[in-house]
Amino acid sequence: MAKEFSRTQRVAQQLQKELAVILQRELKNPRIAMTTISSVEVSRDMGYAKIYVTFFTIGDQTVEESLKLLREIAPYIRSLLGKQIRLRVTPELTFIFDESLTEGMRISNLVSSAVRDDEDRHIDDEKEGEE
Repeated sequence: MAKEFSRTQRVAQQLQKELAVILQRELKNPRIAMTTISSVEVSRDMGYAKIYVTFFTIGDQTVEESLKLLREIAPYIRSLLGKQIRLRVTPELTFIFDESLTEGMRISNLVSSAVRDDEDRHIDDEKEGEE
């Protein structure tokens, strides 16, 4: 019987859970308080992990600033993670902004506007047919 999940997938899921707890409870910086971890990819040798994040920015805060801060404190987050997860080697963390959410919203808006324009044209065609 084949395995349903590989070890790297299970480790990635566990890393995602633990990182979410660390970002929420351990780090007291308001610039990264509203960070969401959308997914984690772990290399086959478990030495590296790509963490895809999204931010809820407040005020004049930018995504670039928040991402820069996360990258600067990545070694500290890694040390906290090493205390929580029992792995032979704690993966090196690379934080990447996940653009899939913003891209999905952009595509959704495009579809909505296309449907709205189509409905407007359909209504205009009906009015012309009545005259």
